[in-house]
Amino acid sequence: MQPVTKARLQIHFCVLLWGFTAILGKLITLPALALVWWRMLLVTGALLLMPRVWRGLRAMPARLRWAYAGIGVLVSLHWLTFYAAIKLANASVGATCIALGPAFLAFIEPWITRRKFDPRELLIAIAVVPGVAMVAGGVPSGMRMGIAVGVVSALFVALFGSLNKRLVEHGDPFTVTCIELGTGTLFLTLLGPLIPHTGSAFPLPSTHDAVLLLTLAFGCTLLPFTLVLFALRHVSAFMMQMITNLEPVYAIVLAIILLGEQRQLDAWFYVGVVVILGAVFAHPFLHREERSTAQPELLGTAESHNVVD
Repeated sequence: MQPVTKARLQIHFCVLLWGFTAILGKLITLPALALVWWRMLLVTGALLLMPRVWRGLRAMPARLRWAYAGIGVLVSLHWLTFYAAIKLANASVGATCIALGPAFLAFIEPWITRRKFDPRELLIAIAVVPGVAMVAGGVPSGMRMGIAVGVVSALFVALFGSLNKRLVEHGDPFTVTCIELGTGTLFLTLLGPLIPHTGSAFPLPSTHDAVLLLTLAFGCTLLPFTLVLFALRHVSAFMMQMITNLEPVYAIVLAIILLGEQRQLDAWFYVGVVVILGAVFAHPFLHREERSTAQPELLGTAESHNVVD
């Protein structure tokens, strides 16, 4: 098998694993706060066992560590709102809302990365508006709050995705991810007592939830990240983005197969999804000539590879 073909298949497999994150978020019975806290804690703990992470921490300037720590707070807020949207609605709604990231990115990335605003990207933001309206009209009224929270999650995706892009070349990906998720864990620990809850803010998971959390942390986070690092040696950034844009598609198909969510949603929802995904897939074509090499992604972007270059 040719290296490029193998790399593409590896990335498709990784995107499929990322698609399972929404499904696992629905199946895990823990509240969103505890779910995200345990996921971040498990991944951070695993990364701290890697000698390269400690070497990277020692070599990194303090100012840069603080910058990545700030991004980690945004990552934790993204995951918190992402899984809250799934709990308030369902996995299909959560995955669809994340696909709105490019609309926010069109405005946020030029500001953060200090590049000139591209009017072509405004078309993406305009194109998703009717799609969002159709999605909102295609879900039961009780799920509308989930859509609102999901849109906020997409905003956080654009924010931390743009910041990571600006700083991506300044640190080892595993080290950066450890800082971001470790800081996110600490932030949620401090935030927990401030959020209304019954019992412990971070309860011990049941055996059922523990198995799913381990699958989420290692099978859908660490494993695909490692595979992507190798695959990126053989594919362009354009190809990487086109494949990762399939993540919400995989998530929605898996939600239909595994959770039967099509019974909760009508045809307008899926028409809206097509409109939104059409805009998402148009995004990399707008800049195809500008993208010749790919950068390693960070684990914190596990639900947002479609909007991080």
